[in-house]
Amino acid sequence: MTTAPTRWLTAEQLGPHFDDGGPVILIENHAVLRRRPTHRQKAHLYLTALRHRARSAGGRVELVTADSYEDALRERGLVGESLELVGATSWAVRALAQRLGATMLPDRGFVTSRETFAAWAEGRKPAQLVMDRFYRSVREETGILMDGSEPAGGQFSFDADNRERPPKGAATLGLPEPWAPVEDDIDAEVRATLDALEADGVRFLGHDGPRRFAATREEALAALDDFVETRLGDFGPFEDAMLAGDSVMAHSRLSVPLNLGLLHPLEIVERVVAEHAADRAPLNSVEGIVRQLIGWRDWVWHLYWHLGPEYTASSNALDARTPLPASWWTLDSREPADELEAACLSGVLTDVARHGWAHHIPRLMVLGNHALQRGYDPAELTRWFQGAFVDGTPWVMPANVVGMSQWADGGVVATKPYASGGAYIQRMSDYCGSCRFDPKKRVGEDACPFTAGYWAFLDRVEPSIRGNHRMAQPLAGLRRLADREQLVAQERARTRY
Repeated sequence: MTTAPTRWLTAEQLGPHFDDGGPVILIENHAVLRRRPTHRQKAHLYLTALRHRARSAGGRVELVTADSYEDALRERGLVGESLELVGATSWAVRALAQRLGATMLPDRGFVTSRETFAAWAEGRKPAQLVMDRFYRSVREETGILMDGSEPAGGQFSFDADNRERPPKGAATLGLPEPWAPVEDDIDAEVRATLDALEADGVRFLGHDGPRRFAATREEALAALDDFVETRLGDFGPFEDAMLAGDSVMAHSRLSVPLNLGLLHPLEIVERVVAEHAADRAPLNSVEGIVRQLIGWRDWVWHLYWHLGPEYTASSNALDARTPLPASWWTLDSREPADELEAACLSGVLTDVARHGWAHHIPRLMVLGNHALQRGYDPAELTRWFQGAFVDGTPWVMPANVVGMSQWADGGVVATKPYASGGAYIQRMSDYCGSCRFDPKKRVGEDACPFTAGYWAFLDRVEPSIRGNHRMAQPLAGLRRLADREQLVAQERARTRY
């Protein structure tokens, strides 16, 4: 009788759609935590998710603790036909599978296949691989939110309707506290493991929990229920808004269980579309979620493979070489860094230190915008985002950070650099009211580091972007600045942000 191959499931493949009932091996690799700085809460999440998954399946799933994935598999004779993987979650996992001669099954956990993306991308130049076109093609192919051949509501995207400012004078959106798990004995064991690793010299980013995110299938479904019942309706209008006292707003935080493989994106899509069909959720909110999942998320996954393993290391179109500040690699919200004085930057980094998470606008328009303006090295920044965020996986961050946030690929992911001055942050948040800097000032002691930084950024990268037609108007404004020389000198000398 032929013995069924053992399936190695990574920590991003823990849901039922990755498991066909045969023998499974999970590997808890502590060496990864020694090699690359990781948020304490992310390490906790991954270890508790692996241990909960092993317990839930009984003896069919073996959980191994090791300092090497390859050694753990070879020591058990899991090479060649005795080992199989469901796709690969990174270039490193793919290379390991090839060395071991493992059987590679098609990818799961995404809406579209690599073949579908390859057919769509064929004949397109890198700058033509834009998300909106891919998203439309997926909508048309799947029929999701379509009325025959036309998009529901007469348009594919309601993004223009999803840019409301936060309610004036409000400290929060007034929504219930988001769902959170109840920790159990496995969480306590994981915390003891992490304490021992710290005592042995492992340095984590941020600090300890309690755990806030789903780590089991049951918890993931509970988190989905909670989002649909309490936040979906407000998600669309306030998708881009920020409040200093409300780090979650109406966001789902479902990227965390999604990236652990505990939910399939179509589960969420079908659920929110059904809410709209039953007149319990507005179309702009539902379409926003659908676009994030079958548009952006699938597109970023495919770009990771399409752009190749050297994409991050070889992309630095704006010649950004500044190392990340030490405070970013420490992330200790109990002792905010002295140089962090801008309310938005200090507040977001404090949130990341405390939670290992922030929604997409603080990531892009505060952290990413600041890094872009200051010329932080995009490869180092990508490593930081991957380690500092609980939903940071190897495939998620390259296109999001290198491409979208830092424009380091020269226009493959984004058509122009995503830089903005303090006016955007003032319009879309309440941070500026409590800040010592003035978003309207670009020169002087109280000049906003984002407003001044925006113009100093344009001055620095003008030779690299003057051919981009979308930057023609900002560059024309730069040339009209009477205080350009003074501003640039001020920002070169700035040490407090």
